[in-house]
Amino acid sequence: MAIEVGNVFEGRVTGVKPFGAFVALPEGRVGMVHISEVSNEFVQDINTVLHDGDAVKVQVINIAPDGKIALSIKRLLPPVPRQPREGHPAGPRPGGFRNGQEGGRSGGARGAGRAPREGGRGPAREAAPRVWQPKAPARSDNLSFEDMMSRFKSQSEEKMADLDHETNNRRGGGYAHRSRRGR
Repeated sequence: MAIEVGNVFEGRVTGVKPFGAFVALPEGRVGMVHISEVSNEFVQDINTVLHDGDAVKVQVINIAPDGKIALSIKRLLPPVPRQPREGHPAGPRPGGFRNGQEGGRSGGARGAGRAPREGGRGPAREAAPRVWQPKAPARSDNLSFEDMMSRFKSQSEEKMADLDHETNNRRGGGYAHRSRRGR
């Protein structure tokens, strides 16, 4: 059988390196199984999984133009069943709360522990989420190329001015701040 992408072969491990293992294939060819293609589980040290002389079943996943053959063992393994998560149709995320804190934030979370606002509304997090909506494109009925370029240029200048204004506000200074730095 010719060595082609997708074909499955029985091979023998001829060398193990920290990044993967070399496998002897038919026709005297050699391919490499990268450490990420050895198992469905995370492999810290490939030497715990593969050894010189091991017989392995591999699938060809790529053949580079220079003739290097990439192999996979894990693509021939059955997928690992995922554990259902508690309290959710799919269950909780592995590892529990992020950073070991409830709510998934380090420090104070916005709206956490606040009393409801005046007017009966609760914390900001309970409000309906705002979703970004792009502006409707300006109509370009029968505009010449020059008119479209002029419109693009003015819109671009407006955006740059807004960005410059926001940047200066975050620094706590305006144009005077810039002039002091330049001296």
